[in-house]
Amino acid sequence: MARYTLAQSPEVVLTVAGKDSPKAREKAMAELMELMDSGKLDTDLADGFSPDQFIEVRELSMSEDREDPITQAVQVLNNLATLKIKVQELRSDAMQVRSQIDILFSDEIVTEEQINSLKEGFKTLKSFAQLNMKFLDARSQAENARQVLDEALKSPNAEVKVPVESVAVETSGDITADPEPVAVAENADEEETVTEIEDAIVEVPVSKSTKKK
Repeated sequence: MARYTLAQSPEVVLTVAGKDSPKAREKAMAELMELMDSGKLDTDLADGFSPDQFIEVRELSMSEDREDPITQAVQVLNNLATLKIKVQELRSDAMQVRSQIDILFSDEIVTEEQINSLKEGFKTLKSFAQLNMKFLDARSQAENARQVLDEALKSPNAEVKVPVESVAVETSGDITADPEPVAVAENADEEETVTEIEDAIVEVPVSKSTKKK
């Protein structure tokens, strides 16, 4: 099955039998015109629109979905960007139509021209409301896509620097602290400890005998 969408209306997806080909695109064009003529689809196409301007919609396979989540995240954000532009384009006209609806609930006399203009504006209001709902849903779903990209864009050095610096500080502290206890231990074992003990033995009886006399 071949699936196509429009740059002007990414929410529209046309599905026809067969693979992507000029013939399949002609079928999609016929289906699009039928939907527009029946009023089931409100899409404004620029003059000169041709089947070649259809955008093929390709679904990722399960393996591709697991192997390349970044591509999927970018596609989700791209869809959000397209919807945002379309919503912005229609917002001003839609809000103007919305303000005119209030005249239907007042006692003010309206002309047939005003009513016809309002009825024509309902198409824009409907398109905007539908697109705005899709945009809000797409923005909610795009939060996960943004997190995927943020995780992929992290610098590996950001997490390594902290432990390396802390180890350097600890090492420098050990180097300055080690020489003192080692020097004291060596001196104490060889000479100083023995000398202090002998002096202590000699001094204690001498001080006692002096006091007795």
